[in-house]
Amino acid sequence: MIVTGDLHGHRRNFERVVAFADLGHHPETYVVFQEILHGGPEDEAGGCLSFKLFFDVLKYQLEFPGQVFLVMGNHDTAIIVDNDVMKAGKEMNVALKAAMRRSFGERYEANLAALRAYLLSQPVAVRFPNRIWMSHSLPADRFVDSFDMALFERKLLSGDMLRPEPLYKLTWGRRQSPEAIEKMARLLDVDYFVVGHQPQEQGWCVVGQRLIILASDHNHGCMITFDLSRTYELDELINQIVPLASIATES
Repeated sequence: MIVTGDLHGHRRNFERVVAFADLGHHPETYVVFQEILHGGPEDEAGGCLSFKLFFDVLKYQLEFPGQVFLVMGNHDTAIIVDNDVMKAGKEMNVALKAAMRRSFGERYEANLAALRAYLLSQPVAVRFPNRIWMSHSLPADRFVDSFDMALFERKLLSGDMLRPEPLYKLTWGRRQSPEAIEKMARLLDVDYFVVGHQPQEQGWCVVGQRLIILASDHNHGCMITFDLSRTYELDELINQIVPLASIATES
């Protein structure tokens, strides 16, 4: 199993994940991506070109159906409902739509609608059989006790992306305390969480005894691998974190 942190348009790190996974020779390997859109290269007018990487990830998913998965992130929710979302001082939905309009011309509206429809179809979390849970984030401390767990049992609607709905709380939550993480672990009956969302200068960090935060969108980015057939102690799971810069690619 391979789980990445936020990619945010970082094509080189995507290529490294693909090279490491080598899915054509490893049909038993699975890859989970998150937060591909918003960030990375720009067009000549400053528009966000991350949609090109997103479409390449979808091609990868089509090439290896049942092995490649994408999980809902907060930037995805912002695209679905067209909410403002800032990154590096830029409103990313404006930048993304401008670049898509220039790229697709008359097909812009259809492609934007298709992008939003796909994003809405994504799972919001993955529960692995070895008691590891992966989602883009977790609710902030003040929302843990009241969090509506029914979110994980029903079909998503676009209204779920809005504040203060449960999906908004799940994908936008930050700075979880060890105590809140312990509560979520009991509620979900899991041992560990692997998330993204919170920037990590060195590529990863651990909060308390159950939460690993990954970032895959810069030169110190990381991913994590683990065997679905066995459980882990925290120190063992930390040893499974892979710096993406350590992976060789053909290009």
